[in-house]
Amino acid sequence: MECGVRQGGLTSPLLFNLYINELIGELSSTHTGCYIDNVCVNNISYADDMVLLGPTVGAIRRLLNICASYAREHGLTYNAKKSKILVFKGKSGVYVPVCVPPITLYDVELQRVNSFRYLGHIVTDSLTDDEDLERESRTLAVRGNMIARRFARCSVPVKITLFKAYCQSLYASSLWVSYTRRAARVLRVQYNNIFRMLLRLPPHCSASLMFAETHTDGYDALIRKKVGSLLRRLRDSSNGILRMIASRTDCPIQHRLMCVVIGKG
Repeated sequence: MECGVRQGGLTSPLLFNLYINELIGELSSTHTGCYIDNVCVNNISYADDMVLLGPTVGAIRRLLNICASYAREHGLTYNAKKSKILVFKGKSGVYVPVCVPPITLYDVELQRVNSFRYLGHIVTDSLTDDEDLERESRTLAVRGNMIARRFARCSVPVKITLFKAYCQSLYASSLWVSYTRRAARVLRVQYNNIFRMLLRLPPHCSASLMFAETHTDGYDALIRKKVGSLLRRLRDSSNGILRMIASRTDCPIQHRLMCVVIGKG
C-alpha cells in the first residue's frame, strides 16, 4: 500500500487494527509485562494509539524493540518526540525512582513525564484523577456557555435537550476512582450552575428540586449510571483482560460503584 487509511473514516480504525494486529499478537506472545491474576498485560491499543506496560526498564526496552522492528518491516514510523515514559508510583505513593535509565526509540531518548493524555483521559504517575476532573470542568464550562449564549431564546424543553446532549457526556467520568472531594465538588457545582444559567433559575435554588421537576439526571445520578454501565460492559465483554479485571473484588471501579450507590462518592 502506498497510502494510509482515510483520516476520520468510519472504517479506518477497523482497517488499521487488522494491519497492526500481528504486532499486538507478537507483543502479547513475549509474556513480558505486567501480570494480573497470571494474565500478562503488556500493551493496550486503539488503532495507532498504543501503550506499553512493563515492570522494568528492560521489559519496556524489549517491547519497544519489537515495535521498532515491526515498523521497519511494514513501512510504519513511530513519532519518538510524541512518545513518553511515565513511571507509576508504588502502592504507598511514596517510592518513585529518582533516576530512570534512558529508554530510546530510533536512538531518540524518550521524555519522562508525570502525566499523559491517552485517548482524551489524563493518566498520572500517582493514579489520581484530579487533573482529569479539572479538564472536564473546563470543557464543561465551555460547552455550557456556548449553548446558553447561542440558544438563549429557545424553549425550556429545547434547552433541556441541549443540556443533556452537550453537558451530560462527562467524558471518562466512569474511570474516576481516586480524587479529592474538592475536585469533585468543583465539577458538581459547575454542572448545577450551567443548568441554572440555561433555565434562568435563581443562583441559590435547590439543585435536586430543579433536576426532579425537569426529569433530568443530577450529577450524582449521572455518575451512578455511567459507572454502572462501564462495569456491566466490562463483565459482558468477550475480552479476557477486561472480564478478568471486572471479576476481581478489589477492582477500583467496583469499589467506586459501591461508593456512589451508597452515597459516599
